[in-house]
Amino acid sequence: MSRNTFRFLLSLLLIGALFLSACAPPAPQPVAAPTTPPPAAAKKLEIFSWWTTGGEAAGLLKLFDMYKQKFPDVEIINATVAGGAGFEAKPALKARMLGGDPPDSFQVHMGRELIDTWVVTGYMEPLDDLFKEEGWEKVFPPGVLEIISYNGSYWSVPVNIHRANVLWYNKKVFEANGWKPPATFDEFFTLAEDMKAKGITPLALGDVGIWASTHLFEVILAGTLGAEKYNGLWTGQTDWNGPEVKQALETMAKMLEYANPDHSALSWDQANDLVIQGKAGMTIMGDWVDADNLAKKFADSGWAAPPGTQGIFVALSDTFGLPKNAPHPEQVREWLRLVGSKAGQEAFNPVKGSICARNDCDPKLFGPYLQSAMQDWAKDAIVPSLAHGAAASESWVTLINDVMTVFVTDRDVAKAQAGLAQACKDAGVCK
Repeated sequence: MSRNTFRFLLSLLLIGALFLSACAPPAPQPVAAPTTPPPAAAKKLEIFSWWTTGGEAAGLLKLFDMYKQKFPDVEIINATVAGGAGFEAKPALKARMLGGDPPDSFQVHMGRELIDTWVVTGYMEPLDDLFKEEGWEKVFPPGVLEIISYNGSYWSVPVNIHRANVLWYNKKVFEANGWKPPATFDEFFTLAEDMKAKGITPLALGDVGIWASTHLFEVILAGTLGAEKYNGLWTGQTDWNGPEVKQALETMAKMLEYANPDHSALSWDQANDLVIQGKAGMTIMGDWVDADNLAKKFADSGWAAPPGTQGIFVALSDTFGLPKNAPHPEQVREWLRLVGSKAGQEAFNPVKGSICARNDCDPKLFGPYLQSAMQDWAKDAIVPSLAHGAAASESWVTLINDVMTVFVTDRDVAKAQAGLAQACKDAGVCK
């Protein structure tokens, strides 16, 4: 084929291609998607707590039911983290708060745990308008209002009052052996020897969370020092290196000799099970044990003030507040109205095993133990709980928990006392 012929054929092909292209239908153009309005913000309420067992879980669900009855279109997210006294929940909460992911509201102990951890650091919204609207200044005792205040504002709503210093025992076991609850430490140890001789563990302890040992220690401190000197521990007026603290540590070391050997593997409610089953004679724990007993249908529970604490009420309170940047603040405010209301507290506390923070609840709605706690709350010397955030800052409690972790194993009184004194200095309270 000559070069001219090749060029002729190539030209025909190009002309044909252009012709076909011109005759082809146009390529389809993308069609814009129809615009739709964004969905309305979902109504949700996330409540963060450590209420996962027995009466505490039942009490929380009662509040949820009451909220849903009034606001059926709100989805409630029950963000619970298991572990007594918030031992596991508090680190999880701190990670969320510091990470800019706060729950709508969270359980926090009234006192230094609330103020030092979240209020002074600027993570909470004041609630003065809510207190005024609901008239809470007239129904919460002045002492409670003082503890939830900082810089002239209110920062959380207390839902209850708990008592930390209660000695629980199995009435059938005590009656069968002619025993009485010990009023002094000497009586405790005499009774413990008798129980041990009969094959019964004298003291049930469950400190898989070390807070339970710190709880036991605070009760011994109150029973050894008395209300005034106990209060002085948290202000620097009572010397942590003093003889009374040493005596309290010696008493605790001796008490631990009568505890169940597996205490470090048990939770507080599992320790209470030993009392329910008659395998242990006593346990020293807060009045949430009453709710645990009710949930487990145990009707033979007896209670008394632990040795030395007659006339002393070691108090703590669960409260809820409004974090800054909470995702659903309107729903939170309605939640706070509920937990602070008379109806809410009367529904929650008899099941939870606590008494109302309000002063106008009907005692007839409460069981025998809680009625006795109401009477004691009205007349006893009120002192703040260490283990549950009322007496000391969270960082100080952590330091004391560290001392207790070692002490329950080595029982070295001198080392523990030095550690407690140093913890007070590190907290900035002692010189």
